[in-house]
Amino acid sequence: MALLAALAWLLTVAQARDMGPGMEPGTMGLALPLFLLLWVVMMVAMMFPSVAPVAITWARAIGRQSTGVVRAVRITEFAGGYLLAWTAFGLAAYGALAGAGWLVEQDPAAGHWLGATAFLLAGLYQLGPLKSVCLRHCRDPFGHLMRYAGFRPRGRDLRVGVHHGLYCVGCCWGLMIVLVPLGMMNVAAMAGLAAVIFLEKLWRWGPWLGRGIGVAFVVLGVLAVFQDWMLPGLQAAQHGGM
Repeated sequence: MALLAALAWLLTVAQARDMGPGMEPGTMGLALPLFLLLWVVMMVAMMFPSVAPVAITWARAIGRQSTGVVRAVRITEFAGGYLLAWTAFGLAAYGALAGAGWLVEQDPAAGHWLGATAFLLAGLYQLGPLKSVCLRHCRDPFGHLMRYAGFRPRGRDLRVGVHHGLYCVGCCWGLMIVLVPLGMMNVAAMAGLAAVIFLEKLWRWGPWLGRGIGVAFVVLGVLAVFQDWMLPGLQAAQHGGM
């Protein structure tokens, strides 16, 4: 999974360079299939480092009952289910991005309010109870792994991946939406968010870090109404409309 994450980062950086700084806001002019392909690559890059410990734990749980080949297949199913959950979120993200891009094209000033809303929504979610519930699951999934052992054998690993992936989406979707104002292909922003996600899930003080990030996002949401430089993901359309 670490190797796949490293390869995904290389592909993401290369794609960001190809697109250049003048890409359209919102869906960046991408059709849905290409967007989803790029989205999955981004999720592998950003999420696999933090989900690897769960995959390792699950692999150890099934390792006593499986040969090496069977174990590899089952872990692949787990990773596929995990990415399936994030792909479903990618569908919702595409619709939201398409709507945001359309609004900015109609009224360039709307970019300020869209950016501020994204920061504020992300910040408030970071401080809310649902974030805490999902983060607790991601930080300590062992109780659920015991529950997963009771799933029916057919398709169990795929279902385990989907189930854990949905908790992960619940934990991290608020962080992902700040890519709307920061830019969907902003590699620096993606790397920073990936580091936050990794530390939230694995560091001892991760929950406190998440709350601190939430407060910072609320502050950025207020400032974004007045500061263009904070909205690189929306500036291209604003400049094009002037």
